[in-house]
Amino acid sequence: VTEIGYAAFYYCTSLTSVTIPDSVTTIGEEAFYDCDSLTSVNIPDSVTDIGESAFYSCASLTSVTIGNSVTKIGDWAFRYCYSLTSVYCKATTPPSLGYSNVFDNNGSGRKIYVPSGSVNAYKSAAYWSKYASAIVGYDF
Repeated sequence: VTEIGYAAFYYCTSLTSVTIPDSVTTIGEEAFYDCDSLTSVNIPDSVTDIGESAFYSCASLTSVTIGNSVTKIGDWAFRYCYSLTSVYCKATTPPSLGYSNVFDNNGSGRKIYVPSGSVNAYKSAAYWSKYASAIVGYDF
């Protein structure tokens, strides 16, 4: 498996966990859209692209780890993840964001943890700057 395709798990409301294999390079648009029982996701280092609305409205998602090879996160990818409070983005170069609403409507006090040496790059990057107050350095 190299890709989780468009709407592959769309509205799988009973899906509580998922293991994305290291062979996957792309998570397609709406792949996990409205999987409202999903609680955490670890996106492996092999993934380079997270599609638009990939995890949109995953209401129980509290934590996501984004691997170090991701170069693009599509618009609305983590929007309306009301319980999401911890985002760990391991890429040293900020991935491009679809627009400025990738992480909108997340849990109260949500933090975005990025490599310690990349904090300023994230805070000043296009669309990431909207989340500057939530960006925190982290030693992965």
